[in-house]
Amino acid sequence: MSITELSVKRPSLIIVMFIILVFFGLQGYQTLTYELLPDINSPVLSISTTYPGASPSEVESSVTKKIENAVSTLENLESTQGVSQESFSSVVVTLKYGTDIDKAMQEAQAKIDAIASELPDDVLSPSIGKFSLSDMPIMRIGATSSMDEVTFTNFFDSKITPDLSRIEGVAIVNIVGGEEREIKVNVNGDKLAYYNLSLLQVSQAISTANLDFPTGSVKNDDQDILVRLSGKIQGLAQLRNLVITTLSDGSNIFLKDVAEVYDTKKEIASISRINGQNSLGIEISKQSDGNTVEVSKQVQLKMAELEEKYADMNLKFKIASDSSVFTMEAADAVTHDLLIAVILVAIIMLLFLHSLRNAVIVMVAIPVSIITTFAVMALAGFTLNLMSLLALSLVIGILVDDSIVVLENIQMHMEKGKSAYQASLDTWKEIGMSVVSITAVIIVVFLPIGMVTGIVADLLRQFSLVVVAATIISLLVSFTLTPYLASRFAKLTHLKKTNFLDIPLIWFESFVNGIKSGFESILRWTLRHKVITLVAIFAMVGASFTLLTNGYIGAEFAAGGDNGEFLIEVEMPKETPIEQTNYVSQQIEEYLFENPEITSVFTTVGQNGGNPYIAQLSVKLVDPEFRTMESDESMLGK
Repeated sequence: MSITELSVKRPSLIIVMFIILVFFGLQGYQTLTYELLPDINSPVLSISTTYPGASPSEVESSVTKKIENAVSTLENLESTQGVSQESFSSVVVTLKYGTDIDKAMQEAQAKIDAIASELPDDVLSPSIGKFSLSDMPIMRIGATSSMDEVTFTNFFDSKITPDLSRIEGVAIVNIVGGEEREIKVNVNGDKLAYYNLSLLQVSQAISTANLDFPTGSVKNDDQDILVRLSGKIQGLAQLRNLVITTLSDGSNIFLKDVAEVYDTKKEIASISRINGQNSLGIEISKQSDGNTVEVSKQVQLKMAELEEKYADMNLKFKIASDSSVFTMEAADAVTHDLLIAVILVAIIMLLFLHSLRNAVIVMVAIPVSIITTFAVMALAGFTLNLMSLLALSLVIGILVDDSIVVLENIQMHMEKGKSAYQASLDTWKEIGMSVVSITAVIIVVFLPIGMVTGIVADLLRQFSLVVVAATIISLLVSFTLTPYLASRFAKLTHLKKTNFLDIPLIWFESFVNGIKSGFESILRWTLRHKVITLVAIFAMVGASFTLLTNGYIGAEFAAGGDNGEFLIEVEMPKETPIEQTNYVSQQIEEYLFENPEITSVFTTVGQNGGNPYIAQLSVKLVDPEFRTMESDESMLGK
C-alpha cells in the first residue's frame, strides 16, 4: 500500500502525524530568536599588550615580535599581523576556518605565558580575545543627568551599570566617557631632601594607611562576629595629616609638610556626546545565545524604569543606535512579502484551477509546510534572520508545486469519469515518481550549498537547509494531505457564462489562451528560422557577459542594505592629544547637524581610553520615506 493509499483509506495516522508536526512547529517558533544575519564564526584571535611609555620601535622589538613568534606554532594558523604603537601592541591571529576557537585561545594563552619572562618588566599581562560579530554592541545609548560629571559617573558605576548588567541576555555593559574623582599628591622634591625622605617612603606610607584588614573575631555563646579594622582614608584632612615618618626627636613629618594634596579629576581618557551634549556613552553587547530583539526590549523597559526612579536627578537615556530596530524591520518586510506571496498564490490557484475548493486544498500545503519547518529550524539551532526568512519566502512557490501537480492529475481523472476518491488513489501510480524527481532536483541544488566551508557557509547554510526541509515536507504533504482532502472535498467544476462568479475565470481563461496562441506563433517562427534564432540567442548570452566586464553589474560579498545609519571614524596623527581630537569631532558634528535628514549623532573620542587620536561618530538618519538619499549616499555627501 502506497503512502497515498494509506492517506486516503486510513487517514487517521496521517492526520495525527501532521497535528503533532504542526504542534512541534508552533512550539519551535516560540523558541526561535530574531537576528539580522546568521551567526558567522570568524576564527580570529586578538592579542593586546600594553607597554607604558615605550616607543613604537621598542614595542615592536620587545613585545610584538616575541608574541608573533610564540603564536606562530599554533595549529591551523593561517596568518599573523602585528601592529606596534606607542605603549601598545596588537597581534591579530587568523586561523583556518573550522578551527575550535576556544581551544585555540587556550593554546595561545599557554604559549604567551611561556614567554612572559622574556617580556620587559613593565609590560602588562597580554589580553587575548576572540573576534565575533555577535560580540559587537547591539545598542549605543547616551545617558545624561543634572548632576556634575564626577558625581554622575560614580553614581552610574555603582547604581545603573549593575542594573543593566543583570538583564537577561546582556553580556557586557561598556561605559565610555565620564569623569572620575582623583586625589593628586604633588610632592615637593626640595622638602623631601630637607627631611631626608624618598618618594618611595611617601608612596608606601599612603598605601599602608589606606587599607582595611581583619583583626580577628568576637565570640560568645550566641554569636561569632568577624572584626575588621577600617583603615581607609576618609577625607583630605586625614590624608594631609598622614604621618610619613617620625624624627629622632619624636616629631612627626606629615604628608602636608612635603606635598600638596588636591581633590581633582582624573585625566580624561575618553569623551562621549549625544547630539552635541556631553553624556555617558553606554555600549551594550548581548550574550552569544541571546535574543537581540528581546534584549533590546528589556533594556528599554529597564531604562524607562530607571528614568522614573531617578527622576529627581533628571536621569535621561537616548538611544543612538539599536540593531534590533533594523532586524525587526527586515524581518517584518520579509514576513510582509511572505503574506503577499501566500495571497497571490491563492489567487493564481483560483484562476487556474477554476474552483475555490481546489485552491483551498492546495493552500493547505503552505501553512502546514512552513509551520513544520519551524520545528526543524528549532532543532537545528537556527534563528529567524534575513537568510532563513528569505528561504521561507522563496519556497512559497515550491511548496505548492507538488500539490498543484497532484491535484491537477486528480482533476484530470475526475474529468474522465472517476470519482474523487478513486482519482486520489490513482494519482501516485501515475505521477508519483515524476513529482519525487522534481523535488529531488530542488534538493540536490540547495543541499550542497549547506555543505560548503568558509564564511559563505555560515551565511548560506540556514538558507539552503530551510529550503531543503520545507521542500521535503511539501512533498510529504502533496502525497498525504492533498489526496486525502481531494478525496473528500474535491468537486468537478464547469465554468458557465450564466454564473456571475465564473465570468472573471472565463475572462482569465481566454486571456491565457491568447498568450498560448502568441507563444505558438513565436515558436513556429523560430523553427522556420533556426539560424537567426541561434545567432540571436548566442548574441544575447555574449552581451550579458559584457555587463560584468564593463562594470554595469558590480560585485560584493553581501548587499549592504539601508538601515539609516553610518559610521564616521576620524584618525588624527598619533601624537594628537584628546583635546584636539575632540575639537575636530565637534567641528564635524556642527557640519552634520546642518543636514535636516540626520536625527542623532553619537560621538566617542578616545574609544575605551586607548587611542586619544581616534574619534567615532555614529550617525542616524530619518526613516527612508522622509529622506531623498540612501545612507551610503548621505555618507559620501552626494
